[in-house]
Amino acid sequence: MEAEPFVLEPERQALLVVDMQNDFVRSGAPQEVPDARETIPVIGALLDAFRAASRPVVFTRFSAGPQRTLLWNWSPQCGPQLRSCWPGVSRLYEDGEELAGHDVIPELEPCEGETVVDKYGYGSFHNTMLEDVLRARAVSQVVAVGTVTQICVEETVREGFHRGLEMVMVRDAVSSFDPELQRATLRNIEMKFGRVDDSNTVLAALTPR
Repeated sequence: MEAEPFVLEPERQALLVVDMQNDFVRSGAPQEVPDARETIPVIGALLDAFRAASRPVVFTRFSAGPQRTLLWNWSPQCGPQLRSCWPGVSRLYEDGEELAGHDVIPELEPCEGETVVDKYGYGSFHNTMLEDVLRARAVSQVVAVGTVTQICVEETVREGFHRGLEMVMVRDAVSSFDPELQRATLRNIEMKFGRVDDSNTVLAALTPR
């Protein structure tokens, strides 16, 4: 059995919740990832545990509009017709709720004082204050959850790795619209970029014995 690349050390950790926004998670959302809804209880349990342990929690939000970017070529939902993930744009979802599409879903709403990082690309570190936020809290190990596994979560994990941070992807707290890409991404991260653990392993390390 191969050795783990590093040991889980909660005293160095932050929880990073990537793009769990209404325009990705809600039923009928323009960039809906149905499997993201299955991860809500798991991410919620991790949030509760990190908060109880007084460890930092950071959220990211993918932002789009009003100006076109190259990313729109692959995500046309971000254009002016649907305005997916445009700050200030609300929509009525299939569950009957009218919510701001850019916001983190109400089930995982950030608490007062928790950092929310807005980004205009896939990676959470590129042209954002995320690294500064983590370094200011002496964080050197990041537990990453959210959506989409092979896009924004993977890019974030890779960026963290290249900044010398130990990155942990939580297998049952990330989601994709493509099961094959989900499996491939988890395998690739585990091989070359960080740890991949289930939430129970992360929670067990976090809970005082």
